[in-house]
Amino acid sequence: MVLTRDFKETVLIRVKDDPEFAKALLDEAATLFLNGDSETAKFILRDLVNATIGFDNLAKSVEKPSKSVHRMLSPSGNPTMSNLAAIFSALKNSMKVEFYAHAV
Repeated sequence: MVLTRDFKETVLIRVKDDPEFAKALLDEAATLFLNGDSETAKFILRDLVNATIGFDNLAKSVEKPSKSVHRMLSPSGNPTMSNLAAIFSALKNSMKVEFYAHAV
């Protein structure tokens, strides 16, 4: 019998053990949003929030109820641009990283 681990648990452990992996997830979420794949970006952001700042702390940071933040990043969620900016900013500050955009 093969032992497997839940994907979300794997992401959680990897983010805690490897800050570069966490940065890569944040970068990928931003890139996906900018390229129009908001659904996948929300999945990544949700996992990253769970593995880093947590939804309660994120909610305080963006000054929204925790349930609202959960809904924003749910598959049917439709966060506004200002809420997305606040979420990315909170993650950026929590992870102590910077964003730089450049055209390819």
